[in-house]
Amino acid sequence: MAQHTPPAPRICPACDGFASAAVTIGGRDHRGHLRTITAHCPICQGTGTTDARRSPEGARA
Repeated sequence: MAQHTPPAPRICPACDGFASAAVTIGGRDHRGHLRTITAHCPICQGTGTTDARRSPEGARA
């Protein structure tokens, strides 16, 4: 009997699944580490996937 596989999650069209990125803000701290912030995709809120019922902002229907 064939196994049913669940459908693949919908990848966010804005970030292509790379929902978070570390961005350097320049310079180093007193220990020598780069100062970074984490930036999240505004469409998927850092999950990398979108809901099938929810359309991305700015999309034409």
